Amino acid sequence: MADPRFFTNRGPFTVGDIAEATGAELRSEAGPGVELSDVSTLQDAADGHLTFLENRRYVKDFRSSGASACFVDPTFADQAPTGMALLVTPRPRRNFAKIARWYYPVDRPEAGVHATADVAPGAVIGENVSIGPGVVVAAFAEIGAGTAIEANAVIGTGVSIGSECTIGANASISHAMIGDRVFVYPGVRIGQPGFGFDMDDAGPFLVPQLGRVIVEDDVEIGANTTIDRGSGPDTVIGRGSMIDNLVQIGHNVSLGRGCIIVAQVGISGSTRLGDRVVLAGQVGVAGHLEIGDGVQVAAMSGVNRSVAAGTVVGGAPAVPIRDFRRQVAAIKRLGRGGDGKKQDETA
Repeated sequence: MADPRFFTNRGPFTVGDIAEATGAELRSEAGPGVELSDVSTLQDAADGHLTFLENRRYVKDFRSSGASACFVDPTFADQAPTGMALLVTPRPRRNFAKIARWYYPVDRPEAGVHATADVAPGAVIGENVSIGPGVVVAAFAEIGAGTAIEANAVIGTGVSIGSECTIGANASISHAMIGDRVFVYPGVRIGQPGFGFDMDDAGPFLVPQLGRVIVEDDVEIGANTTIDRGSGPDTVIGRGSMIDNLVQIGHNVSLGRGCIIVAQVGISGSTRLGDRVVLAGQVGVAGHLEIGDGVQVAAMSGVNRSVAAGTVVGGAPAVPIRDFRRQVAAIKRLGRGGDGKKQDETA
């Protein structure tokens, strides 16, 4: 159960309403009127709780769960404990997430400008906008309807933010155009100068960074992530992309739609990612590369050349995933002397 100090439960809801909303097949001896008071994990669920099972690793927990109802893949439905109402669906986790939002919708702060906020003349503030304590909104910035700017965030001159966005506490945004329903977590930095310079015998000479950051609709940007503005062309974050905490995106980078960028990834300048690219944790990507649609890169890999669409790669330097696994196996064999026997470390 969620801690009521931090989350407000809007339940209960009936199992019949939940089945109708998700399209799941309801199998229940007690009928559709059973009320469910909360959502929970298989292990922690009790009477009145809704849970889900999608991964076969948790079938044992499913068999002994005390939940009153469960979203379950058809493969495992016949292993349910007696009396549990089943919501049979091929997407248990997705449907559970949808219903969890019923119980715990995101609370929006009340509209209004806090007394300690500094909103410059000429800034355009839409309807039902919430501007929290210590926020700075510079001249000619535009904030769309229903957007919330949390404490101590700084919105720079001319920045445009769409409707129904959330800009987290202590975030700073400059030189940027932000779409609708964008969620920027605390501490994010968007629009600072990119790391661009020309080298000669006198040392590095900084090149002016004259582009912007374009963040399209329905993007999430995790805490303490940094996105540099372009040097001339813009840095672009494609619609529906999800960026984790502590990610660095360099100048002129372009992300396609629906990309997943996991924590501590670094993408060097002018690299272009296609749609639905997945970069796992701590991946490093060199500059001026083309990463095709649907590419997946394993954690802690280093990508130093372009990758064709649909390819799965791993390692440093990154190679096709089968080659990477062979390399790992070969290294393990070397550690055993090539004959399967571990070498004497004192030799």
